[in-house]
Amino acid sequence: MLLCPPGVYRAEGDTEMLADVLRRDGYARGRRVLDIGTGSGALALAAARAGAASVTAVDLSLRSVAATWLNSRLHRADVRVRRGDLFTPVAGRRFDLVVANPPYVPATTAVLPRHRKARCWDAGMDGRALLDRICAGVADVLAPDGDVLLVHSAVCGVQATLDGLERAGLAASVLARAAVPFGPVMRARAAMLEARGLVRPGQRFEELVVVGARGGG
Repeated sequence: MLLCPPGVYRAEGDTEMLADVLRRDGYARGRRVLDIGTGSGALALAAARAGAASVTAVDLSLRSVAATWLNSRLHRADVRVRRGDLFTPVAGRRFDLVVANPPYVPATTAVLPRHRKARCWDAGMDGRALLDRICAGVADVLAPDGDVLLVHSAVCGVQATLDGLERAGLAASVLARAAVPFGPVMRARAAMLEARGLVRPGQRFEELVVVGARGGG
């Protein structure tokens, strides 16, 4: 159980889906791991428990940084926590594995919230405001033969993620898929998603995907 104060993303099925891939295929063992948009630190702790050589967790939210720091201490996990925007706090460093469960829900505006709980899921009009930035910048912090693991909804475009990672020089593929019912946020936005053609009329489920990518040696 992780402490999750108000305004911090509470790990749900998408986080567990990525963590399962991480554990099942030994991605973290003996490697330097970076968790981008760590929230409560769930993926950072999963990497530490899976035998990572080191774990660094980054989040722009001060509350998330505090929650991750506290959770790592309570669970006796050696996690370095940094506050900042995506890769900025670790510029110049290289990691063997980068994991991320960023906000990916399409929103009513392109403006990203900074001080409301919606910052945990709002990601611009198409849901790709953070995903596209991660795809474009991750190669700058990835070691040779390093891996990237991302989880998000197919509503915001699986092919766009694969293409973005490929443009960054990485070989990308879908590692896991799961169909799940809409949660409260997606249900509340179902009509908007239908109007934009992001879901079919009456659709009330989404496909979650874990995308993996590897750099060249």
